[in-house]
Amino acid sequence: MEAIETLKRTIHVTRELQSLVKTMKVLAGLNIRQYERAAQAVAQYNRTVEMGLQIVLRNVPEPALPPHPAPGRKLGALVFGSDQGMCGTLNDAIVAHASRALARLARRHQDQALIAVGVRAAGQLENAGQPPETTLGVPDSVSGITTTVHELLARIEEWRVRGIEIVVLFNCRLVTGVFYRPRGLRLLPVDADWIRGLQARRWPTRVLPTYFHDTEHLLHSLVHEYLFVSLFRALAESLASENAARLASMQVAERNIEDRLKALTSEFHQSRQSAITSELLDIISGFEALKGKAHG
Repeated sequence: MEAIETLKRTIHVTRELQSLVKTMKVLAGLNIRQYERAAQAVAQYNRTVEMGLQIVLRNVPEPALPPHPAPGRKLGALVFGSDQGMCGTLNDAIVAHASRALARLARRHQDQALIAVGVRAAGQLENAGQPPETTLGVPDSVSGITTTVHELLARIEEWRVRGIEIVVLFNCRLVTGVFYRPRGLRLLPVDADWIRGLQARRWPTRVLPTYFHDTEHLLHSLVHEYLFVSLFRALAESLASENAARLASMQVAERNIEDRLKALTSEFHQSRQSAITSELLDIISGFEALKGKAHG
């Protein structure tokens, strides 16, 4: 009976774990949707920023365009990972991708500075021999993304004061369902080919907007908004990928728990049946013994 009681307790604990895993699955699914919506919303704002740049750049001469990164210039990198576990190989994937890219860039830009968003990613970067100079926490909501982005913009401004002119970021981007892919993006200097593309893009109407601010000041403000949008979108994509990885992990855990429950339940029924059979045999044996004594 002691073994049966132990099995009952184990089944109870396993069912509680199953309930917890189901709750985490639901939360991960909800988080994926809210972070995807945030990324889509900021993409629409990005279109507005591009249209503003398109107008301002009509008055910017070709020599004023940002140059391509020259060898030897200092480089700053942002790596977006996670603070929490149970998200599969997300941190492994982004750290491995960033490490390979930074190793290639080191041939041209040996002086590198690194900021990690996510303590787990920071730990893996340090283990890979690329310790970050600063580690920021991962926001736990859409509203928290804006705060983190403003902090990153302040850090980038500090980098520029220190002479760091090239800034790249690495994050995971959701592809479909629970599948994601690491990617790299150069933030600064702004891609000259992209700028030329904006200059050459046809305006959708016959009426061109006008502005009264100083062209250089307005261009600087729009580039700042471009950086904000790029960082916000990358962080939202990273959070969506983290929750997708967590959802995939919970799906695997749920299947394992279901298999374990089936095995435990089967073992419980077998043990219970064995115990009942043993009790019946004891009763029959006792009855037969009493019956023998009565006939004796």
